[in-house]
Amino acid sequence: MRALVAIEAGEPTDVLRLESRPVPTPKAGQALIRVKATPIHASDLHVLRGRYGFSPRFPAVGGHMECVGRIAGLGPETEGLRVGERVVAAAVPAVPGPPAAGTWQEYLVADKRRLLPVSDHLSDSSACQLAVNPLTALLLVTRELDVRPGEWLLQTAAGSTVGRLVIQLSRHLGIRTINVVRRRDAVEEITAFGGDEVICTEDEDLLQRVAEIAGPVGVRKAVDCVAGPVGAQVSQALAPGGEVVVYGALSTHRQTDPAALTIPLQARSVIYETKAVRGFWLNRWFGTVSPEDALRALSRVRGLVADGVLSIPRGRPFPLERFAEAVSLAEAPAHGTKPLFVFEDGRDEGDG
Repeated sequence: MRALVAIEAGEPTDVLRLESRPVPTPKAGQALIRVKATPIHASDLHVLRGRYGFSPRFPAVGGHMECVGRIAGLGPETEGLRVGERVVAAAVPAVPGPPAAGTWQEYLVADKRRLLPVSDHLSDSSACQLAVNPLTALLLVTRELDVRPGEWLLQTAAGSTVGRLVIQLSRHLGIRTINVVRRRDAVEEITAFGGDEVICTEDEDLLQRVAEIAGPVGVRKAVDCVAGPVGAQVSQALAPGGEVVVYGALSTHRQTDPAALTIPLQARSVIYETKAVRGFWLNRWFGTVSPEDALRALSRVRGLVADGVLSIPRGRPFPLERFAEAVSLAEAPAHGTKPLFVFEDGRDEGDG
């Protein structure tokens, strides 16, 4: 089989090689998946650079997030699945937990407890992106913050994939969103998409605008994936006792010095107003919940996508041979399209 392998840690286009590898054999409780489509996330590239929260043992097949495919074989005593069944594989390595196979290859072996059956009506493009960004949005809004109908939820990077999913989910749940963007031309777009209020940091004061929208006390719940000074302003905008969950650091995502990945919080604001700033990382969530709870959450995401509550933007297909072009698109500013590695000539199943 073909596999896209990083020979060592480094810039993806420098260290990735297209190799021929033997098809793996599933063991008890495992399934062999014939991969159909798998996305390229920015975090996949940071893993290869050695800048993520875990590091694989090199040489390593790339893609440590998700894919869609069909079951090509089952290990001994593996019940509840059948050969030919279409499944999403949540290939996010649990932390702590055992390593998981990379998805940038034609076949991979996966634990059956990480496989979610999906209908043929759901496109490959949507299915292969089901287990990371939509799941993150659901967990942030419901499990991490338990935002209630009618409450305000403040979020940064509203134009990101997760940001748009948070807007969609919030509208479905009756939650009001205050959405922070960097560029003035993004304001109208986010409003049209369903964001209740939009703040543009290019020419607006975040703290002042939050006070105008939610009142002088501020908001009680927020999610941030920018960090840096913007993340610090979000913490300041919280009401006493409020909490912000930080799940990314886009403002520093090209930063190579770990000491520079900071959020300059104001100690007085945090101490005297007893605010909480804490992190969320999907890998650690998978490492702390039971496999049954993880599949239940994924099943809920599948239902929200099938019902049209959550809409996943269509990805752009690439064969493995064009990996340099695909990697470049994955990190292009405001590209708006997720590159996908596709197999079997990129034919798409389903019309969703």
